Amino acid sequence: MAIPWQGLQQEQKQSQTLVLAPQLRQSLKILQAPTLDLRNEILGELETNPALEELPMEGTSLESALGNDEEASLPDSSEEMNFETLQQLDRDWREQLAREGSNQIYTSEDSKKRQHFFNSLVSGISLQEHLMGQAKLSDLDEEQIEAMGFLIGSLDDRGYLTASLLELSLLSRKPLGKLKEAHRVLKTLDPPGIGAEDLQDCLLIQLKQRDRENSLAARVVKHHFNLLPRRRIPEIAKRTGNGLGEVEDAIEEIATLDPSPGRKFSDDTNHVVTPDVTVEKDNGYWTVSLNDEYIPRLRISNVCKEIIARGNLSKEEKEYIREKIRSGKFIINSIEQRQQTIEKITRCILTFQKDFFEDGLGKLRPLTMIQVAEEVGVHETTVSRAIAGKYIKTPHGLFPLKYFFTPGYSSGDGESLSNTTIKEMVAQIIDAEDPAKPFSDQVVVNKLKGKDIEIARRTVAKYREELGIPPTYLRRRYSD
Repeated sequence: MAIPWQGLQQEQKQSQTLVLAPQLRQSLKILQAPTLDLRNEILGELETNPALEELPMEGTSLESALGNDEEASLPDSSEEMNFETLQQLDRDWREQLAREGSNQIYTSEDSKKRQHFFNSLVSGISLQEHLMGQAKLSDLDEEQIEAMGFLIGSLDDRGYLTASLLELSLLSRKPLGKLKEAHRVLKTLDPPGIGAEDLQDCLLIQLKQRDRENSLAARVVKHHFNLLPRRRIPEIAKRTGNGLGEVEDAIEEIATLDPSPGRKFSDDTNHVVTPDVTVEKDNGYWTVSLNDEYIPRLRISNVCKEIIARGNLSKEEKEYIREKIRSGKFIINSIEQRQQTIEKITRCILTFQKDFFEDGLGKLRPLTMIQVAEEVGVHETTVSRAIAGKYIKTPHGLFPLKYFFTPGYSSGDGESLSNTTIKEMVAQIIDAEDPAKPFSDQVVVNKLKGKDIEIARRTVAKYREELGIPPTYLRRRYSD
């Protein structure tokens, strides 16, 4: 029997793969970047490419920014020159900026202001630091402080201690008694409710710190906690022997408690949103204006042209400068193309969604990226990249551009309605209900049907949940 040969061998194979050129990658990056990110990208290019200059905001057309034809401005000379010319290039570039006006980017004064700004930033204190600072002021001994540190490090994002003290004792090899004493003190620290084992314990700790441990709210949390999520107010009233109004007041008090006391110390994820485009009405006509305030205006450096025009550069020096000029022109063209694409897409949205801009959210219509792509004359993926992370300022508020792209439904008279419009109608119907007899999802379906809008009950339930509206039995309100 022949044994098959095993081992390493080489073979050649041809295949086709799509590889994005560096310039194409850069162009897509510029297209996708929101305004503030684009500004950072441009400032990075200004630092690394001496062929680029920043201009005052009002000053230059695309043609003058790009300069004359590249080949005409780059004489072909074989004369050699010391590479000190290239080292001098950056210095000449900055001197030129200083001579041309006050829009210089990086002066020593600007650098000092920038550093002062960063030095003035105060980092937020963490939950662990906040708690340990309090623990060190307590009467705990050194071992208990160490046990406290271990407990604090075991808290989850909500501030709960979900593991048992016995498990933590075995894990940390610290005496169980020390952990118990540390846990007792931990539950008295700020914020109230920290160190709780679960939500019920968290609420009881907070009520105790308010001197409300004997209140009706505390009794409801302690003995009837399972009835709270479903707001079984009549059943709670019957079990406690209190009136419906008293139970309502107790539940309102419970609602003021913080279910996740540790969350306030989480990292702040808020970020500044700057509109990339503004749509507004001026003298009865809708206008579209791009936000150029944060986008530096660029042009090809005159210093580079002057150095090249001397005609005494070596081949390597000349090719280096040519490459920088080509790169600079590509950046300028990419920025211009980005702005034009966003403007065209916005004007197309304005055409399709004119009723929204005139009358508000209730008039938003279904719109797909394919429709806009066909109208603008670009590929669908270009529209997707162009609207990514971009915001539009309208008379009705600030919205992401992707907000205007949504599927929808057709009413009985053939009118197209977006999902957003349907959601708003669901919210309006529920808002008008009698709190004592809230509408079921099927009733909402029937009311929409009365407006010639056919929609499934499960879809209404889905929209209601997305709007943060609880189900019928949780919306019911009673009175004495």
